[in-house]
Amino acid sequence: MKSGSPTIRDVAAMAGVSVATVSKYVNGTQRFSPAVEAKLKDAVESLGYRSNPLARSMITGRTRTIGVAILDITNPHFTKVVKGANRVALQHDYTLLLVDTEENPARERSVIEALAPRVDGLIISSRASEEMAQWMLELDKPVVMLRSVRGLAIPNVGFDNRLATYMLARHLLNLGHRHIAYLGFGAASINDERIAGARAALAEAGLALDVHDTHAPTAQAGEQACSRVMLGPDRPQAVICYNDLIALGFMKEAKSLGFRLPQDVSVAGIDNALYGEYVEPSLTTIDAQSETMGELAMQKLIDALAGKEDAGNIVLEPRLIARDSTVARA
Repeated sequence: MKSGSPTIRDVAAMAGVSVATVSKYVNGTQRFSPAVEAKLKDAVESLGYRSNPLARSMITGRTRTIGVAILDITNPHFTKVVKGANRVALQHDYTLLLVDTEENPARERSVIEALAPRVDGLIISSRASEEMAQWMLELDKPVVMLRSVRGLAIPNVGFDNRLATYMLARHLLNLGHRHIAYLGFGAASINDERIAGARAALAEAGLALDVHDTHAPTAQAGEQACSRVMLGPDRPQAVICYNDLIALGFMKEAKSLGFRLPQDVSVAGIDNALYGEYVEPSLTTIDAQSETMGELAMQKLIDALAGKEDAGNIVLEPRLIARDSTVARA
């Protein structure tokens, strides 16, 4: 009895065709008559034959792998993006090769350029400006960016950042808050959009936005910035944070400083991180549709690999999730 895994020669012998025909069939480089393909399919399935991915990639020039470059794997927004992207990739027989650039602009380019030759296409999350991201056009691979970008000819799936903070500011104004602060992350290109949205809502009410900044989009950074915001001469009644991580860190430190939440200060974030629902008080947030972003980006990339014309860039709409961390001003 023959031992070991079935080979391409075994498939050829069972189907009554040449080894070259089997190779072309399993690698998808040539179509055959329905009768021949039926025999090949039966032989492959009967023997349990599995083609060698490395050999297949050498023949077809395709790896069936998609590179995904994200800014921080510990950020739940990016975790959900990857989850959504992976779901669609598996449906199309692709696997993911993930790199975490660790919020480090200095190493981003070298990491992505090293990744590009190993994959068929790339999904990239980057904080680089349009001018600084021009090198991505030279990767010689299809690219989809996880951000709306103007002036850069790269397909993208983005999020309406301006509308997100406009909605949060309107929510707080409707609750009676008049002194509202924004705690942002200035190194992100989208930070200006988020400031603009909150400012626009307050301007409609004849009010100004108090803007503060953090050094990173993390809970630790939110925690460190809290005393500067809350113990200064113009203590806000409500704070809109750049993301949920900053908001959660801010809330933790505010409690440590003796403030009652949300009675003394209402807090809101963006991203709809899973555990924001389970802290006390539960966090008011904007659902950024992170998983959907990953799904749409992956489908857009797979369409590009199939030679389909790009259907246009996508901007996802924010959705307000009001929870206990924002309350009517007494």
